[in-house]
Amino acid sequence: SSGNWIYLSVFAATLIWALAEVGLQFWQLLPRVAGPLFFVVVCAALLGWGRNQGDAAPRRRPVIAWGICLIGACVLLAAFATGGPRLSGEPLPTSQGIAVAGQGAADDWTAIGRTSMGNRFAPDLQMTPANVSDLVPLWSYRTGDSRESHPNSPGGYTFQTTPIKVRDKVIICTPHNRVIALDADSGAERWAFDPKLDLTNPKLMACRGVSYVSAQGPDTASSGACADRIITATGDARMIALDPETGKPCAGFGKDGVVSLLDRMGPVKKGFYYVTSPPVIVNGTAVLGGFVMDNAETGEPSGVIRAFDVQTGALRWVWDSGHSEGPATEGYTRGSPNAWSILSADPEIGLVFVPTGNPTPDYFGGLRSPQIERYGSSVVALDAQTGKLRWAFQTTHHDLWDYDVPAQPALFTYRGKQGAVPAVAVATKRGEIYLLDRRTGKPLHGVEERRVPRGNIPGERYSPTQPYSAFPGVRPTALRERDMWGMTPLDQMLCRIEFRSRDYLGDFTPPSVRGSISYPGQFGIINWGGVAIDEQRQVMVFNSAVLPQLIQLVPRKRVEEIARTSGKQDHGKGLNMQSGTPYGVYVLPFLSPLGVPCSAPPWGHLTAIDIVNEKVMWHRPLGTSADNAPLGIAVPGIFNTGGTTVTRTGLAFVGATMDHYLRAFDVASGKELWRARLPAAPNATPATFTTPKGRQIVVIAAGGHEVLGSPSSDHVVAFALPGRSGR
Repeated sequence: SSGNWIYLSVFAATLIWALAEVGLQFWQLLPRVAGPLFFVVVCAALLGWGRNQGDAAPRRRPVIAWGICLIGACVLLAAFATGGPRLSGEPLPTSQGIAVAGQGAADDWTAIGRTSMGNRFAPDLQMTPANVSDLVPLWSYRTGDSRESHPNSPGGYTFQTTPIKVRDKVIICTPHNRVIALDADSGAERWAFDPKLDLTNPKLMACRGVSYVSAQGPDTASSGACADRIITATGDARMIALDPETGKPCAGFGKDGVVSLLDRMGPVKKGFYYVTSPPVIVNGTAVLGGFVMDNAETGEPSGVIRAFDVQTGALRWVWDSGHSEGPATEGYTRGSPNAWSILSADPEIGLVFVPTGNPTPDYFGGLRSPQIERYGSSVVALDAQTGKLRWAFQTTHHDLWDYDVPAQPALFTYRGKQGAVPAVAVATKRGEIYLLDRRTGKPLHGVEERRVPRGNIPGERYSPTQPYSAFPGVRPTALRERDMWGMTPLDQMLCRIEFRSRDYLGDFTPPSVRGSISYPGQFGIINWGGVAIDEQRQVMVFNSAVLPQLIQLVPRKRVEEIARTSGKQDHGKGLNMQSGTPYGVYVLPFLSPLGVPCSAPPWGHLTAIDIVNEKVMWHRPLGTSADNAPLGIAVPGIFNTGGTTVTRTGLAFVGATMDHYLRAFDVASGKELWRARLPAAPNATPATFTTPKGRQIVVIAAGGHEVLGSPSSDHVVAFALPGRSGR
């Protein structure tokens, strides 16, 4: 009996402590209170049981115990009731009567971002907030390309394709770079092209989409076979042109339809250079970068940007950031920043917008030259005809955190106090969003250089300041010990201990030998999914996720000892060699012993920003952990990767989450209006367009993401309103 009363006293103190530390934050209170509350129920039952067995204890003892239990339960219920998404519900401006330039025909979706502008705004009108809940499956197609069908393929499967739609066909690419054309109305396969990928090369099985070249363009007018064409790039560094009617390679492009992207690259080890994103098409050229292996060694392949003639495959121009003046003439600068993500282009003003990564290796920069550093982690504007630099804006100086610019720059007309301005929105892993005049690169909102922490690694140098945008973003507040989380009080405590044992000084905590916490980590807050912009209403919508990461530099001598012991790079434990530098590096997610993030949920959000009034309209958790957590526990706000699409009628479609749903939200209020269960996680971006039969459909790849622990699959699924046909 006395033991029970001691425990009840401890629980009462725990409840007071928990409320003082985190208030009524349900998911923070849960590990602190729920487990101990269970034993309060046990104590109350035991006290009552003892009295019934002849104990002389007064009746008030079990009553007090049950009262404490009730208080604890009421605290949790109150926290749950107040823990919903922050939604404003404010009305949006009407979209009627506002002209939008550069959007293309409503019928087609001809690039990964719908057009080369990359803003993923669909002008189709059939699906509205009033009827979207009526959407039903229209067709489903299986590519045959999954881990199940290719058990011996290397690398992690990630089915990231954004479907494009050209006339009567939907065209996708698979993790093995197969290109498949489907009938837009029925989903029936029209043709399939297999490039016979060299599976010894890519470390990540991914293809984010293909590009379309119209025969009606000013530099491409022709007729017959391959009059227009599909351009795709592969995991073994080839670029291929296909006839969209037959899927056959275009003989006049390169050699039998193929251009090698390894030409003039110098020695390239297997897996050190490949392409996961499609080229951007502008003024008769296909412009692209490539993925360069992170953290392996110094002198890795160049991150050169190249433009190829869409008809012949001939190299038109290059931009090599390692050369201070003009293009390279004898090979490309090794180790220069790459552009692994998606480029954008404005054909009217003749600029290509390149989101760059940081120079490799990522976590030690003491050996980087000033020229290589100059354009790392930046958005760079190049002349579409010549490749000459017009301007550059750097989002992270001397990047030691792998804070690439991962998102496709989104181009739109900004209608602020200055009037209509051609703008580019640059979204970053840090959660910062920079709005720039796309003609000059000058910020349309203030950018402040703030002082940041400096490290003490010998041979390293540190930028004293970093740029912060005045435009609202989703940059998280600094972590505190009280923010540590776990499924139980025990693993929450172990996360707190780990937090105290690492270096953490807030934003831009530099990597250290002791081990530091990077928040956000290298996966970032906004990744390759980028932002979608309703240019008519001047609203930006995007999904995001944030998890902390552990970074620990390992002196070279210790790295060599580990290499001798393991015989290879210790990837299983997160060790990257960074050969040629004084340090290797461990890069690991900051997880509890039970494998859940040490930071409290929600980990993933969907956000809408009023661009003109510079305020967050709403910010809500996106998805749940029901498909990933033990016992189907549905923690709201799950990690996500992929993108969002918005429509003229005020809808936002998004998959991206690790649970198996495609969702539609009201852009005005943030309310979820519809969800559909999918065969696998849709870690991709949906596209919506009108078919030849006059039916608006929304299509998404549902194939999971092995790297993030989501089982791979091979489904492409389309939804439409029931019975809609004709215009």
